[in-house]
Amino acid sequence: MPTLYALKPAFQDRLRPLVERLAAIGITANGITILAALLSIAAGTAIALLPGWRIVLLLIPVVLFVRMALNAMDGMLAREHGQASTLGMYLNEICDVVSDLALILPFAAFAQFGAWGVIAFAIAAALSEFAGVLGIAAGIGRNYAGPFGKSDRALALGVVAVLTAAGVWPASIAPFVFPAMATLSLLTAINRIRAGLIGSAG
Repeated sequence: MPTLYALKPAFQDRLRPLVERLAAIGITANGITILAALLSIAAGTAIALLPGWRIVLLLIPVVLFVRMALNAMDGMLAREHGQASTLGMYLNEICDVVSDLALILPFAAFAQFGAWGVIAFAIAAALSEFAGVLGIAAGIGRNYAGPFGKSDRALALGVVAVLTAAGVWPASIAPFVFPAMATLSLLTAINRIRAGLIGSAG
């Protein structure tokens, strides 16, 4: 099932000149990975500490875009500049999940969404990434199947953040937003598990 992840190669082509300059001055893939996580944690902390300031939510789409670029760059540094490592693999996967949690969970402080829906989405998002990583053990490689992969979640969360900051969420719809995203994330996890089962049976 297609997702926004399919746009990644074109995005990487745009970033390649910058990545080459970073490699030339000694910037490492692992350093970029950690920076992306720290940005997410800082933004999530600011939102959690200032729940009455909806304008702070505008940090989310900015950080998500920067994080997307940093995630693309760390992969390019690893693959194209000889920086791939087992440590980098662990950092990449763990930092992605930590970053997701840091940017999702602060929405629990906004009563219109309902804390349990937000928590359910955070858990389902982590499960979908875990299922994707298990594709390696299943012999099919890291699985990015949709319908709600990392890039899709980022787009959806960014839209939710902007609309919340603008105060335009209809009260009748808001409680269903995060449960809907949790459901899509669970479907993504199921699709990734199914792909692994088919692949390992083949």
